[in-house]
Amino acid sequence: MKTLNNKILKIVFPTALLLVTMISCERELSEDIEPATFPNTAEIFTDAPVGLTDQFFRSFDPAAGANTDGFGVDNITVYEGSASIRIDVPASNDPNGGFIGGVFEDRGDGRNLTGYDALTFWAKGTTSGTVLVGFGTDFDKLETEPSYATNASIQMTTGWKKYTIPIPDTSKLVQEKGMFLFSAGGFDPLGDGPNGNEVAWTFWIDELRFENLGTSRLINPFILAGQDVVDNQFSGATLQIDALGANFNLADGQNLSVLTDSGYFDFESSDTTVATVTSSGFVNVISPGTTTITGSIGNQQAIGSLTINASGPFVNATDPTLPQTDVISIYSDFYTGVTGLNPGVFAGPNTTSISIQSSAGNDHLRFESIDFVGIGWDGTVNATGETMVHIDVQLTSASGSNLVMELLDFGLDDIDNGFGDGSAGGFNLSSQLIQNQWVGIDIPLNGFTLGTGGGGSGNPNLGNIGNIILVSSNGASFLVDNIYFY
Repeated sequence: MKTLNNKILKIVFPTALLLVTMISCERELSEDIEPATFPNTAEIFTDAPVGLTDQFFRSFDPAAGANTDGFGVDNITVYEGSASIRIDVPASNDPNGGFIGGVFEDRGDGRNLTGYDALTFWAKGTTSGTVLVGFGTDFDKLETEPSYATNASIQMTTGWKKYTIPIPDTSKLVQEKGMFLFSAGGFDPLGDGPNGNEVAWTFWIDELRFENLGTSRLINPFILAGQDVVDNQFSGATLQIDALGANFNLADGQNLSVLTDSGYFDFESSDTTVATVTSSGFVNVISPGTTTITGSIGNQQAIGSLTINASGPFVNATDPTLPQTDVISIYSDFYTGVTGLNPGVFAGPNTTSISIQSSAGNDHLRFESIDFVGIGWDGTVNATGETMVHIDVQLTSASGSNLVMELLDFGLDDIDNGFGDGSAGGFNLSSQLIQNQWVGIDIPLNGFTLGTGGGGSGNPNLGNIGNIILVSSNGASFLVDNIYFY
């Protein structure tokens, strides 16, 4: 588990120190010296990459399923000039990767885009597929640097059409290297996907550039998807404001919603003695009380807010005492365990929130109003040599909330294939839960006798455990820590 760490703030030297440094120089600085500036080149790709190296396109990671075979230049299908960008989107079952995407990067010092208010391009597709497009994504950006990534989903037409992606705040992009981003998957002809049967298709992009249009109107920024969220927290908790973006009205009268990183936003806490918020949207709860976190872009207030009702210090679950050699850890700060843990590898339609939270350097999982949720990881674990499984649970919803824990064994092929050779069983935790108090629960592995909603008949095999599933029939909310077999 990883503890959320605040991003390091850049140090700004006081003016007095700067003056002392200047006076101490033997030679005075010329009045003609100006601050460093960066190119303001607008064009990204017309008939060729503009101001970019031959290595301007960088694909998303093939290890994550990105297909690197479908990116190229077309000299036949063009909107204007002699060449366009051609993207061959793979089918979902393509062995070389089920989606295609990446970024165009300025590999130099970056560009000053403050004179433009939109990314524009012409595009067409062989069908009306959906493509995620945007700018501001830079694979080389340091974690300590603000990010201005901005993305929107567009739907292609079979004829050439001009697309506009507005810049939320042009004053921010003084040295930007992330010129363009796209990502697309196979087309679902039945419209009921994703279902693994998406087919390949092609789209073209031409006349890709930044422009100063003056025709896009910022309707409103938003945080937390525009929702006013009330959250009960403990002193010492750390969380992050997410689901950031802005709604625009475009020149053609249509509205477009873009998703953005935190760099565009200014955040504010109504009571900084209760909680503070960093420029990156990390909230640090300090002391008991109530505060409301809001955001804005420029002088325009964002819709959505986070009201925090903070109580006293959070008490973490009791530290495990078994030695590392005696456990197979799924989730714990105290043991080395599985890799690639995903606390929400799948979830029911009424599950509202899944997150990792931190208190005093110790992480725990938080689940809100669940139907069912699967905790997954890389590969499977063999628990046949163990007799028990441990889990720490703190119920945060009302007493009487129902919670069942299930073990899902993928079978000998290590694949969750709907019980082709797998098995599953459940154990009811409900009677042992105590509201707002950690409870350590130890369950015999032969106790998972209940049938499961996914079709398991109980008494699962233990050789290839691939998921731990938590199920509630009445929308339980709870915290989880220290899951391990022993």
